[in-house]
Amino acid sequence: MFRAYRELFSAPGTRWLLLAGLLARLPLPMTGIGIITLLAQLRGSYTLAGAVSATFVLGYALLSPQVARLADRHSQHRVLPVASAVSLAGMLLLAATTCLQAPDGLLFVGALLAGFMPGMSAMVRARWAALYRGQPRLQSANSLETVLDEVTFIAGPPLSVGLAVAAFPQAGLLAAALLLAGGTLALVRLRATEPLTSSAPTAAVRGGSPIGQPGVRLLALLMMAMGIIVGSVDVVSVAFAELSGQPAAASLVLSAYAFGSCSAGLLFGALRLTTPLHRQLLVGGLAVALTTLPLWLAASITTLTGAVLLAGVSFAPTMIIAMSLVERLVAVEKLTEGMSWLLAGLNIGVALGAAVSGRLVDYFGLQAGFSVAIGAGAAIVLLAIAGSYRLGGTQVSRTETCG
Repeated sequence: MFRAYRELFSAPGTRWLLLAGLLARLPLPMTGIGIITLLAQLRGSYTLAGAVSATFVLGYALLSPQVARLADRHSQHRVLPVASAVSLAGMLLLAATTCLQAPDGLLFVGALLAGFMPGMSAMVRARWAALYRGQPRLQSANSLETVLDEVTFIAGPPLSVGLAVAAFPQAGLLAAALLLAGGTLALVRLRATEPLTSSAPTAAVRGGSPIGQPGVRLLALLMMAMGIIVGSVDVVSVAFAELSGQPAAASLVLSAYAFGSCSAGLLFGALRLTTPLHRQLLVGGLAVALTTLPLWLAASITTLTGAVLLAGVSFAPTMIIAMSLVERLVAVEKLTEGMSWLLAGLNIGVALGAAVSGRLVDYFGLQAGFSVAIGAGAAIVLLAIAGSYRLGGTQVSRTETCG
């Protein structure tokens, strides 16, 4: 298995790309929770904290594909510093507003500016695709990137919260700002791994957005439904642990989800499957839906941990398949934007899943919260069937493409 991953680092600069990509994507999971922790401490309002954080999350989800489009057209080394500078300005405005007791309206302005943060995960994936497009190594690269996404969403929030609590309320947000600046600088310096752009835009670049393609829209919706599962599992697991009198056990439950997803992602990336991608998508969608069902049966922290671990196993492979399909569907000149739309769908889904399941838990109990994940699983099955049918005529197996 490890040989498949060692082969990724045969190209110049790829070892540094791995480290720079890990550093650059940490600010995203740190910023949303950093805003909530900051405002909860200094303004004493979770309603305000949630609204400002949601402004950042939704702003990021809508703006990151536009930043990616500019990067596809004008190159990452030109676009990343500008977009990151705007995002950094927003973070500093948020910190300054709380320090100076300025009007709350400035918090929303700062959150919106912070939403200009580049989608670093898509930027790094586009670099791997530029290096290994049409090769089996790209599946391993996508798998590794998915695992790193999981790692940052595990490590980022506790790091941000820990700094805000142990040091001062703005510390988590400012740490995210420093990491964004450092990660952007590191990626900009890795010019050898950057996708090439043409000085004269092709018809593909001048044309419409990848989200205008039916196949990309289906995959973005599928990723949104997967995000809803993640968001609902996060919220309901915390509520379950609190109602069980073991609030600290929530971290164990959520770690099980991440462990299942990371382990399955690493294993999947080492495989060399000949099954066409559209059929893999169908199998992955069915697996995601089926593995949400045991959540409804959880009666203790132990059984919930097992159910969440099972649910996580199908997440990373399905995400890897979706990213591989986008790489086949979208012209190379628009690949970063195409990937950004899928990741935007995922982030919107996480926000929606957390909001809806939280409201249902408050009013109707834990089972109602888990019903959000199960309903999203049913939607994934329908989207996977539609995607498999639509993409079946155009997709070929990895072996056929790479051979």
